[in-house]
Amino acid sequence: MAPVTALSSHERTRVEDYLNDKIQVSADLESLDSLLSSLRAQQELQRKQLSEAGEALSNATKASREHAEATRKQAEAFAAEQDDIDRRLKAITQSETSDEAARSLEKSMEKLHRLEVSKGYVELLKEAEQLSNQALDSIASEPRAALGPYAHLRKIVGLLKSAQPAAEGAAPHLVDYTDKLASALRQQMKKYFGDRLQKTLQELKWPTRELNVTDQLLSCWRQDVELLLDLQTPELQSRDASAFDVKLQPPVLFPLEVMVHHLDLRFQYHFSGDKPTNRLDKPEYFLAHIMDLINQHGDFFTSHLQPVFDERAQLVGPSLEWNFYNASHSFITALLPMLTRKISLFLPQISTYPQLLSHFIHELMKFDNEIRDTWSYMPDPYAADNWKGMTWDVLTKQGWYDRWLQVEKDFALVRYKDIIDTADSGEIDYDGMEPIASKPTKAAIRVNDLLETITERYQPLSSFGQKLRFLIDIQITIFDQFHERLFSALEAYLAMTSTIGRTVQGADGQASVEGVAGLERLCRVFGSAEYLERKMEDWSNDVFFVELWSELQDRVRQNQDSGRNVAGTMSVAEVASRTSPAVTNNGTHIETSSDGALFDETASAYRRLRLRSEAIITSTLSANITSALRPYSRVSTWATISTPSSAATGSPLSPTSDLAPGIRALSTQLSFLSRALGTAPLRRVSRQLLLSIQSYIWDHVLARHTFSATGAAQLASDVEHLCSVVDSATGASQSAGVAMQTLKRLNEGLRLLCLPAADSGDTSTEKDDMPRLWDVENKLFMDNESARGVLAELEIETLSEAEARSVLERRAEVGN
Repeated sequence: MAPVTALSSHERTRVEDYLNDKIQVSADLESLDSLLSSLRAQQELQRKQLSEAGEALSNATKASREHAEATRKQAEAFAAEQDDIDRRLKAITQSETSDEAARSLEKSMEKLHRLEVSKGYVELLKEAEQLSNQALDSIASEPRAALGPYAHLRKIVGLLKSAQPAAEGAAPHLVDYTDKLASALRQQMKKYFGDRLQKTLQELKWPTRELNVTDQLLSCWRQDVELLLDLQTPELQSRDASAFDVKLQPPVLFPLEVMVHHLDLRFQYHFSGDKPTNRLDKPEYFLAHIMDLINQHGDFFTSHLQPVFDERAQLVGPSLEWNFYNASHSFITALLPMLTRKISLFLPQISTYPQLLSHFIHELMKFDNEIRDTWSYMPDPYAADNWKGMTWDVLTKQGWYDRWLQVEKDFALVRYKDIIDTADSGEIDYDGMEPIASKPTKAAIRVNDLLETITERYQPLSSFGQKLRFLIDIQITIFDQFHERLFSALEAYLAMTSTIGRTVQGADGQASVEGVAGLERLCRVFGSAEYLERKMEDWSNDVFFVELWSELQDRVRQNQDSGRNVAGTMSVAEVASRTSPAVTNNGTHIETSSDGALFDETASAYRRLRLRSEAIITSTLSANITSALRPYSRVSTWATISTPSSAATGSPLSPTSDLAPGIRALSTQLSFLSRALGTAPLRRVSRQLLLSIQSYIWDHVLARHTFSATGAAQLASDVEHLCSVVDSATGASQSAGVAMQTLKRLNEGLRLLCLPAADSGDTSTEKDDMPRLWDVENKLFMDNESARGVLAELEIETLSEAEARSVLERRAEVGN
């Protein structure tokens, strides 16, 4: 160990701390030897470790020197080699500098690469030519053997085309040449196989009604069909592989293309040129011809071609089996191109003739429906949607929808104008409705029939947007125009019955709006509005309109974030303004949106018109009846009416003579309303009328005159006569006293007014049981509690104590 004096201050401090820790008491001195021994062992171990570390450092230093030397030698060798390469490169390329020599060598290598590519192109062209020649050499002797080389050639063409994008369009001539070579081979093979099938078809006597079907001919026919299907399979594979998610139109299969060739020639013969069957006004001729071909030959394909399709579907796998789903559907697919060609020539000829265009579109929709209903035609069985039809192809893909929509709209508006201009259009149709229903005008019924016909005309459309535009542009437009007409009629009536209108019209014009004539004007509006409102409610529950509404909701929900239009150029707000406000709530209030319907806005307008016209009918009728009751209100003999003989015998009293104008007006006008209005609105109007009569008689008769006992009885009898007229006109049972129950306040007032005075000479039991005038008078005027008791005894519920006292004071005896 080093002496203590040789240690630094820090080391001395550590030694001192170590000794203080190990020797704290005198007993620790006894272990001093063991402590020194341990320290010597540790020192020896550290010296050994230090020696090993020094040796390792020496070895690492030596290895580093050797690596540096080796690296230096490699660098010198590389430089020497580079100089040699540059010298040889300059000698080979005869260049002055190494850079020039490198550029020259790169050009040579590029030429060599092009030579190798050219060699590959030549080999590929040679292979393609060999495949084509091999297929052509074997097509006559062994037709099926020609299919292998052709399929290989198609595969090469497909690989070249798929490699084009990655190669940045390299070798376009090679791709074009091989593609043309494959197409030429395809045409030659297709023609040869087609001619084979055509010969077999001739022996089968196709397409006559009496086919020569034998097992041998069917076997030959099947072989020829399979050859053509084998030839087309590579195309179907490349077609489906390149389509990805794009919806493909079903292809016309090669054998069916051959089989419909003669049918196409026959079709062109009959429906082109100046043939009698080729008429612009009879598109149903060529549509029916196509349908006849399907019905005539469809069974042949189902019986003989379907087994071939079933086997083919198992061979080609899931990706192509949809092409061989249904043989009869494939036959229809093969026939439709001839119809497409005919339509493309036919439409421009009739485009300027609205009637012909309209007729053709509707005949085409019938054709589509017949194919769907009869053959359940579905060209792609895995498609989510059904076949859209030839009509969709014409209206949407070829762009004829706007023209056809305008034609249909013009026709509908012209028909609407004819309905309105008909002489009897404004007459109420009493015979066309049930007795309990309100009677609309003949125009309203005809307009509804027109709109139902329009629905039938566009219901077969497959496009949601087209159906919605038809609904809004035509049906709702006609609804709006007829509503405007009814609204104008109501406004005209109000203008004619105003003070200024009465002055301008004079006596002759006034007669057209008074009494039954005026009510008839109002009932035309009311009955028509109620009828069409009810029809719109029925339409809203119809399956067609329910499905249309559901699809509208789905589209709004899907497009609410993107902001796209819901149908063509129509936004959500535009559709909502013409159909229902619930459309705009679909995104935030889905739970309530289902309560809406397509005709909400239009039905609401008619509902408001109905309510307003009913209110005017009620006020007009009340005004007419109260005006007829004015002579009755001027009767002043109530207190002096003598007791008639009929009163003494208990017979009903005759009505007051001054009440006759009121009874006549009431009977005439209510009888008319009972025919024109339905049961429910008639009862509502009658109730309001009775309440008006009650107020008028109360205010102008009961509250203004003094009555004797016989005068009070006469007034009660007059009221009963009025009620019986109302009950009779409204069809209510008079025994039930519906009208009297409505006049409860007046009835109770008359009960007080008709109380009998004390009569000692009368011993009638009935009269002994009835409260007497003076008894009631004493209790009624005693105090409120007594008054309430006597009113309860008389079963009077609506009159207050003050009103009862006021009524009783109208008795002459009490008043005096």
